[in-house]
Amino acid sequence: MDSRRDFLQKLGLSSIVLPFVPLSGWAESLIEPETYDGPVLRVAIMGLGGYGSRVADAMQSCVKAKLVGVISGTPSKIKNWQDKYAIPEKNCYNYQNFDQIKDNPDIDAVYVITPNALHHDQVIRVAKAGKHVICEKPMAISPKEGQEMIDACKKANVKLLVGYRMHFEPKTLEVIRMRNAGEFGKVMFFQGQCGFKIGDPTQWRLNKQLAGGGSMMDIGIYAINGSRYMIGEEPMWVTAQETKTNPQIFKEGVDETIQFQMGFPGGAVASYLSSYNINYLDRFFLSGEKGFAEMQPSTGYGPIKGRTHKGELTQPHTTHQTVQMEEMAGIILEGKEPIVPVNGEEGLKDLKIIEAIYLAAKTGKKIPLKL
Repeated sequence: MDSRRDFLQKLGLSSIVLPFVPLSGWAESLIEPETYDGPVLRVAIMGLGGYGSRVADAMQSCVKAKLVGVISGTPSKIKNWQDKYAIPEKNCYNYQNFDQIKDNPDIDAVYVITPNALHHDQVIRVAKAGKHVICEKPMAISPKEGQEMIDACKKANVKLLVGYRMHFEPKTLEVIRMRNAGEFGKVMFFQGQCGFKIGDPTQWRLNKQLAGGGSMMDIGIYAINGSRYMIGEEPMWVTAQETKTNPQIFKEGVDETIQFQMGFPGGAVASYLSSYNINYLDRFFLSGEKGFAEMQPSTGYGPIKGRTHKGELTQPHTTHQTVQMEEMAGIILEGKEPIVPVNGEEGLKDLKIIEAIYLAAKTGKKIPLKL
């Protein structure tokens, strides 16, 4: 891992352990430049699709993380990325030969951004090559696969992180700070709505074999994860109901719309909607005995907007993937601890909940959760 000197710190977020400062201090901490002179995480991106491109572009503003390699099954994409990001030929791999990264000292970590069903095998191969892994969410298509990925990374003594970008988003972290400080009082209710009308019916997200499901695996997971970090507890049970209006597009095993409910040990109840057939769903609402928080949009690429009983959330917008990669570099290189975990165990909890939601929708029963 090398160093890059004389770069301005464009993002004032300190590595992972973000200070709980007043609102006025957030703006200053985010925009005040400082010189960074330290280790840099050298990353190869696996999967050069739309989101991979978004991450790559965002990383151009990073000082602690640098894009140095690519892994793809499409030679033309590799060539385009080489030209755009000045990636050397020796750091380019395909899906058959990327195990050879074990002999490449210029790559520290691989960010796996491929269809959900491919994560399991690809993450394990990266771990066996001795490289740290960042895996896009959902980390796998079943809890069994997720556990095997965690075990493989532990055996190889490499870190496994999951791409939960919202765990570093300033307005989200302010709501968590307020909750921790007791400013909402006892939390009584959470509502999470995540969804949109999906486009191309031939895309992999509507293929059960590649996606592992439908809207729940792609967008509903945001609401699940959001309730956990906003309430600050793990759910105890789940009930669910599925609605399917277009079985031609949403075939067997690919959920179109699911409404589900969860209960938490402190007494809070939560209501959720996950859909691939309803637009304008990107809202979180938290209600406590002393106050509330509402975020809309709550998980989009930004800017996130929110308000509480104390007024509008005013933390400045920063590109989510830039902050995410800066903070993940701090976790991997410096052992930083994030306010909200992004490790494999965090990803596994969401997979266990999703599995229970599918079971509840299928059986009509209330399913207990043990996370």
